[in-house]
Amino acid sequence: MEAELTSQPDTWRQAATLAETAPLPQRGQRVVVLGCGTSWFMAQSYAVMREQAGHGLTDAFSASEAPLERDYDLAILLSRSGTTTEVMAAAKNLQGRVPLLGIVGDPDTPLPTLVDDVVVLDFADEASVVQTRFATTALTLLRAGLGMDVTPSIADAEAALAAPIDARLVTADQITFLGSGWAVGLAHEAALKNREASQSWTESYPAMEYRHGPISVAAPGRATWVLGAAPDGLADDVAGTGATYVEHADVDPLAELVTAQRVALERARARDLDPDHPRALSRSVILG
Repeated sequence: MEAELTSQPDTWRQAATLAETAPLPQRGQRVVVLGCGTSWFMAQSYAVMREQAGHGLTDAFSASEAPLERDYDLAILLSRSGTTTEVMAAAKNLQGRVPLLGIVGDPDTPLPTLVDDVVVLDFADEASVVQTRFATTALTLLRAGLGMDVTPSIADAEAALAAPIDARLVTADQITFLGSGWAVGLAHEAALKNREASQSWTESYPAMEYRHGPISVAAPGRATWVLGAAPDGLADDVAGTGATYVEHADVDPLAELVTAQRVALERARARDLDPDHPRALSRSVILG
């Protein structure tokens, strides 16, 4: 996990170059992005990002719950393994009705045989069960495909990898991750990463929803971590609970996710856990 998460600036650069020729969505297309787990959260972030950039309607669904009868110009199937049962089922359901684009880590898997176009991110594939660089590299590819300059994000990721880890985040008995806009999906992913790698109690919400109930778990020894800019007044409200408050509004949220990955790794180490082989998890969910 450590080797893979620290390689992200390099894989993001490769993704930005690949985006120049990859068969990514065109402006104006109605797009749906499907994935499971981490890939679903990356889909959520991309959907918001694409719509905010004015490129057209973009939906993101868990592959198991997608309303596949809707009318789309393109479906993106995001799967590191290329074998996830629900993603494969969605691809078979959509074949012949909607053009399909697969984004995978391993080309020698079933998913590429079911789609019309494929983008292979084999340089970002992983040995660890816990996903880090494949997910963020896929999002960087899609982000660059919108014409966005990802250079500042890469620079922020390099800084995030060099910065010291706040010890309070390693020892906190609970962490809530928050985000706004496209960072909501990243907040969900940060929470998942810490649950997977270190069996931590984590929660995640849109930042404006936090004060509608979830803030009740904030307390001394716990942390509230905002990816991106926080709503007005949130820092003061969290301070009143005694919880540790974390916000780096000037840091790209995707780079902030890298810091959350590092915290997940350190929390696993502190608990003598193996983040590469988490309890009850495997690289791909293949259902019988």
